[in-house]
Amino acid sequence: MSESRRPLALVTGASSGIGAALARELAADGHDLILVARSGAALEALAAELRARFGAAASVLPADLARPGAAAELFARIGGRAVDVLVNNAGFGDNGPFHEADPARIDGMIGLNIGALTALTRLCLPGMVARRRGRVLNVASTAAFQPGPMMAVYCASKAYVLSFSLALAEELRGSGVAVTALCPGATATNFIHEAKIEDIALFNLPGMSVMSPEAVARSGYRALRQRRRVVVTGLNNRIGAFFGSILPYGLVLPVARRMLASGR
Repeated sequence: MSESRRPLALVTGASSGIGAALARELAADGHDLILVARSGAALEALAAELRARFGAAASVLPADLARPGAAAELFARIGGRAVDVLVNNAGFGDNGPFHEADPARIDGMIGLNIGALTALTRLCLPGMVARRRGRVLNVASTAAFQPGPMMAVYCASKAYVLSFSLALAEELRGSGVAVTALCPGATATNFIHEAKIEDIALFNLPGMSVMSPEAVARSGYRALRQRRRVVVTGLNNRIGAFFGSILPYGLVLPVARRMLASGR
């Protein structure tokens, strides 16, 4: 990897969707990129686009961050380069009763959504604090604001991301390092198919607005530049997150279950 005077951003889950859109936002704003995901071919295609469109130096590091120890291995592969912006976007979900879920899939979800995000943040932050500059964008979800029956582990993992990000933002106040939690709602990405939630009520309500990954990325990157602690994308999502966080569980949980239950 060649050295550059441009700031360096590390983006996980960069092969498609919100991650790829965030990589484009960063490249357009003058950053070089380290792109991470499982799919090397998709990363190479994105890297070529970023070089051609924005003149960014884009490095590709394929990795399965759900695997134990993968975050530390990835950081070692970076070779001591100073990471100015860390985007923890990699994650996945699942739908169905918890007692019927594949234990390996549960472990992978926790390992990726929580473990890898935490490990990469811990590895990158000391350098940022020492330099007194840096930014971390952790992709959470509107699912972070209330429990999610039928997506129990996923929603709980995103609640962790939100809580973790807010705590770090306060710890780092005055350090020159900012932490932002991006909380999108329904977004048109491969996540919908991988989590098997194409037919849940949440995505099929009359008038339901599914945002594009580009719109989510623009909102998230703007909030990161403004050093905001939390951004919920879209008016309807902000309203839902607000009421989901203040209403009694006796009201919230049955509604959440109906919204997340699959029709299969």
